[in-house]
Amino acid sequence: MNSNKVLASLCYFSVLFAGFIFPVIVYFVADDQEVKKHAKKAFLSHCIPAATIAIFIILGVTMGAMHQYSDISFLVGGGLVWIGFAIAGIVNLVIVVWNIVQGIRVLK
Repeated sequence: MNSNKVLASLCYFSVLFAGFIFPVIVYFVADDQEVKKHAKKAFLSHCIPAATIAIFIILGVTMGAMHQYSDISFLVGGGLVWIGFAIAGIVNLVIVVWNIVQGIRVLK
């Protein structure tokens, strides 16, 4: 097994243990263009869960503040936030599974 393949697959598997750090380090340290390509793809796929979490935390704080100081319905105030968190959870689960599948593909 080629060490470059292992390194490229670890970039994808790092969604489970190292998040953003590992693909960034590999991107700047690796010499092989194929490894750099996989590190970049893994990093971008690691950004999606972080972005969804950040968006829905901001949405939750905003909607919570609006609900506290006004008489808006539950769907707009709190229910929408819970629906957003559910969507973010599903998106994040899909991204984690996609990263694992990509890591296995690179190893083959």
